[in-house]
This record gives sequence, C-alpha cells and structure tokens, in this order.
Amino acid sequence: MNENPQETIMQPAPDRRTFLRIGGMAALAVGAGSPTSAVPGRADWNALGRGLDGRLIRPGDASYDAARRLFNPAFDAVRPTGVAYCANPSDVSECVAFARRMNLPLAVRSGGHSYAGWSTGTGLVIDVSPMNKVSYSSGRATVGAGAKLVDVYDKLAASGVSIPAGSCPTVGVSGLTLGGGIGVVSRKYGLTCDVMESVQIVTADGRLLTCDANHDPDLYWASRGGGGGNLGVAVSFGFRTHPAREVTVFFLHWPWAKAVKAIQAWQAWMPTAPDEMWSTMHLSRDGGMDLQIGGLYLGGRAECERLIDRLAGRIGAVSSSFVRQTSYRHAMMIMAGCSTRSVSQCHQGGSLPGQTRDGGLSRDRFTAKSHMAYRPLSEAGARTLVAEVARPGNHTVLLDALGGAVGRVRPDATAFPHRAALYSVQYYAHQAAAATWARNAHAAMRPHFGDHAYVNYIDAELRGWRTAYYGANADRLARTKATYDPGRLFRLPQGI
Repeated sequence: MNENPQETIMQPAPDRRTFLRIGGMAALAVGAGSPTSAVPGRADWNALGRGLDGRLIRPGDASYDAARRLFNPAFDAVRPTGVAYCANPSDVSECVAFARRMNLPLAVRSGGHSYAGWSTGTGLVIDVSPMNKVSYSSGRATVGAGAKLVDVYDKLAASGVSIPAGSCPTVGVSGLTLGGGIGVVSRKYGLTCDVMESVQIVTADGRLLTCDANHDPDLYWASRGGGGGNLGVAVSFGFRTHPAREVTVFFLHWPWAKAVKAIQAWQAWMPTAPDEMWSTMHLSRDGGMDLQIGGLYLGGRAECERLIDRLAGRIGAVSSSFVRQTSYRHAMMIMAGCSTRSVSQCHQGGSLPGQTRDGGLSRDRFTAKSHMAYRPLSEAGARTLVAEVARPGNHTVLLDALGGAVGRVRPDATAFPHRAALYSVQYYAHQAAAATWARNAHAAMRPHFGDHAYVNYIDAELRGWRTAYYGANADRLARTKATYDPGRLFRLPQGI
C-alpha cells in the first residue's frame, strides 16, 4: 500500500502470467451474474495451485488437517475442498475468480478466530496470513491483512509507535479492524477502525481497490465496522499511529461476595476516569469463583494507583493486587497472557503461515455471546449477572470499557454503530454445557442490556442480528454490498 492514501495504487507492468490472470478475470466480470455450475476437478485445482505465488493445500496433502483448523476446535469437522495461503493480492484475485467461475462457497480467513466458525467452510478458504508485513513511516503504519496482533505490536514498537487494537495475540488484524476493533487503549485513541486511513480490498469482480475517504468512500466507510467476509477480501491497511510510551498495567481481585457492589462501582467509576485509563472486569467461574478488575493506564504508576484507589474505596479492601509500570510493548505481552514468553512463542505452533516452530499457545474450545451495554446495570441487573456466573460450569463474563474517544465519534461516521455504549459484554464458556450456559445467561441479561451486540463476537444463534450488530447503519451497509458484490459471492449466514 502507498504511504500516501490519496494516491491511487501503482503496480509494475504485469508479467505474462499476471496478464493472463487479468484477462481471465475481465472475461469473468462480463458474465459475473451467471456463474457456471461446473464442479472443479483435479485438473482445475492443479491449475489454480500452479497459478498462485502462495500455496494451495487440499484434502490428502500432508498439511491439510493443520491448514483447515480454526482457533476453536469446535469446528474441526469442517473440511474445505481447498485452503489457499495467498502471498499477494493477485493470488486473492485468482482465488476469487476461481470460486466465482466454479460457483464454490468462499470463506476468508485472517486469524481464524470467527466465533461462529465462518472463516472456514466446505468450499475454498482464502487465508491471508502470508500477507503479514508491518512497516512504519511518518506517523503511518502499513499492515498486511494477515498480520497477527502480537506481531503488529512488536514490529511497531521498534519504531516507538503502536495502533489501538485487541489483546488476543493470534487474532488477525483484518477481522479485528473490519468489525470495529475494541482494545486496551480504545478510550484514548479510539477503535482500530477509527485510525484506519485506507484499506486495500479485492472485490467480488477481482479488482484491487485502494479505499479511503476520497476513493470508494462507501466501501471505506463499510470496512470500518461492517464485519469481515462481507464485502471482499482485505489485503492491506494504512493506520494512523500513536506514540508507544511507558504505561501501567494493573490486576485487582476482591472476594466474590463483593461482586454486585463491584459491578455497580466499576460502571460508575469508568466513565469518570480520564481517557488514558482503560479497564476490564472479569466475573469468572473457571476453577473457582473469581472477581477481577484489570486494566491499562497510559501514564505512570503513582497516578494510576490514585485512580484505582478511588475505585477500591467504593468496593472495599482488595484480596490481591498487581500494579506495574512497564514498556508499552511488554504491557501488550502481559495483556496477551504472554508475559513470560517471547514474541515467537506467543503464537500457535507449526510450520504454516501465521504459526511459529516454537509457538506455545493452545487452541481453545469455547462458546460465546455478547451484549453492548448502553446504560448501567441496576442493582437487580447486577445481581442477576452474578447469579448467572455462579451457576455450575467453566465460564467468564467480560466487561470491557468503552467511552472516551470511542464515544466522541458519530454513530454513522463509520459502520460501527455502538458509540454510545458504556462497555461491551461477552459471555465466554468452555467445555461441557458451555452453549447452554451462554444461551441462558444471555437470555437472562437481555431485559437489562437490550438487543445490541458486537459483530466481532458473531453469534450464529442471535435473532435480529442485523439491527443488533449494525443498528441504523444496516441500510447503508446493504446498499454498499449491492454495489460491490451484487451477485453475493461473499455469503455469510449472517451476511449483509
């Protein structure tokens, strides 16, 4: 991607193979409304593999079982007919053309963390992990769509900068950004999509578009919260950066008996805190009952302790606390659960793109649902939430603070509509009966939180998902979809 987002993309003269590719896609675009019903045979797949600079993996190949897996083992039964690790936008265009010509289901994968498993499918999976370059110049980061968050943080830290993003280290930057991007410095710097100044996308007709406020502005708007896999395949992003100075991280615990009081105190304290303060509350029954409030403060330890003492004064004496001033880079490793690992170890192990030989992170079988809290919980609501967490099982409710810079953006300025939300709510459950617990807890809290939800915590069971995810922005998203993908090549069960 060019460093200047106002410039149209310039590409070197195509070689013969690229010329043939473009010619084939142009012919395809002419008949875009009527894909064939041909079933691709071995020769077709072999031709696709030869045409890629990346790697095509198919059933029977030695790496197939590893290549088809997502982060969540719940979807291990899904068997795609091909997984294409695309090395560049031309590879993506070729895969898009192949899927359209063969009328194949198409899935797009960056980190493979789709909660509903929709970054895989029975057709062709486009995996953008090889496009993971991260560079920085003059206040702007250019990040390949396949870059994992731990690598984005690490590589930008070498230049003393960062972008606001999430805490899970192996999440791909593409899915995070396209759905909004709630993270640990959002109250100061906004969502990930708020600092996205341009995006390169391969659309359903095989074109590579560079979108920003002045070029394909509707597609740029839709790519800032409209959800991954809906409008095309993002291959690169341009982000505005912020300085990565020393910060303070903290984790405070209280006895479970304080849970109701802690919820009420936290949701009253957080909106009054400066933008430099971000916080999360975890209510867990996972090997025991646990009440934790953690966070990150963009400043020194003394001021952070003054602010959290104000919170503790409302709840009562803590049972344990951890407060440490550290580098921005190390703070992101702490938040990722990788404080004792190297960056390389903070990946899944393996030899495929996005993995590392010494990666030590495990996959996680889970079920999750979400709400967006537009108003504080009443005491009755807090008691209901605490009672749901106390039910048997292995589960956690996570409340992540919003407000600050997130709330100062108009709800229609980007596709992400939840600017007035105080915090996000995630119901996250493991092991046996996880789905039942999450379903029941979500239903119990619906009278208190309403029907708002976060598209990056996509929920296959959610009723009224169109309004829950997108609110009043849904109609503009639908118009944008009709413009850029009229034949609905990119089809999700909850697709725009």
